[in-house]
Amino acid sequence: MDQLLNLEELGKLLTTYAPKVVGAIITLLLGFWIIGRITHFLRKTMEKRGFDETIRPFLASLISVGLKILVLLSVAGMFGIETTSFIAIFSALAFAVGLALQGSLGHFASGVLLLVFKPYKVGDLVTIGGGFTGTVKEIQVFNTVLVTLDNKHIIVPNGVVTSNVMTNISGQGIIGVEFTFSISYSDDIDKAREIILSVGKECPYILDDPAQGVVVGAWGSSSIDLASRPFCKSEHYWDTYFYMYENVKKAFDKQGITIPFPQLDVHMNK
Repeated sequence: MDQLLNLEELGKLLTTYAPKVVGAIITLLLGFWIIGRITHFLRKTMEKRGFDETIRPFLASLISVGLKILVLLSVAGMFGIETTSFIAIFSALAFAVGLALQGSLGHFASGVLLLVFKPYKVGDLVTIGGGFTGTVKEIQVFNTVLVTLDNKHIIVPNGVVTSNVMTNISGQGIIGVEFTFSISYSDDIDKAREIILSVGKECPYILDDPAQGVVVGAWGSSSIDLASRPFCKSEHYWDTYFYMYENVKKAFDKQGITIPFPQLDVHMNK
């Protein structure tokens, strides 16, 4: 008799909650799929209407998180949970979790500050987070994503970004590329200067204005260091950097200018 009652109770539970569970699963899966489509549509719409590249992923991720929370609340309501009481419980939990996740909330606040004050934008070459250098791919809710020259993805928390010195290498549109070319003490400084300037004129990336200059930067222990800072467009920074170092070396070799290396002379008294 007890077994029959238990089976009847189990049957009632299944008939009562099984449709709700199935409906909740369908709602959850369908809701998340629709949110994905909405987020994709919003990204495309913002792109067509010329929204800033920096703000697109931030808004999309923020809307996605908000909609997913609404779906979870709807699923909870399907099980008979009162929304108001659930929200009260959720608020209390959110407060407790917020205390435990102060760092993550700080990253979120830092992300908002980055979007408001715009120290850099998507596509800028930057050094952030205490020494990470790369091109900004995305500014997300909690992180900034960089792509390095060797195509590595670096994810830097926004709180780390705002708490460190930020260097926007390419934010001004044009940029000076620092070079140091070392020659031996026996070489002709003026000849080496003309070689560097001629290579700079042949470089397709270096701008005529401001004009490139070459000066004696330092007297090294075994070399004279010539300093130069030609300007180029920000996106051609690395192209200019590699072009000059390679072609100045080739020109020095052709013209007999030596590039010294550290050496030690030993004198022995007999």
